[in-house]
Amino acid sequence: MNTTMTVRLEDDVKNRLDQLAQATQRSKSYLAAEAIRDFVENNEWQIREIQTALQEADAGDFANDEDLAALRGKWPGETPV
Repeated sequence: MNTTMTVRLEDDVKNRLDQLAQATQRSKSYLAAEAIRDFVENNEWQIREIQTALQEADAGDFANDEDLAALRGKWPGETPV
């Protein structure tokens, strides 16, 4: 199912979208829908990752000093603290 939505764009963005649509032989509507879909998916992923990290932090699931020292030791020139 599709729905229609009105979006206000700055003139410059609209002109760039016009040019992109012409260059890619896609409609402005198609390009805008793809951009919104990508934006929503990316932000949903970020929110899920933040929520997971908060749950881990609330559970006290942190790296200990030994874990951090081992990680620091993986890079050349770094000495474990």
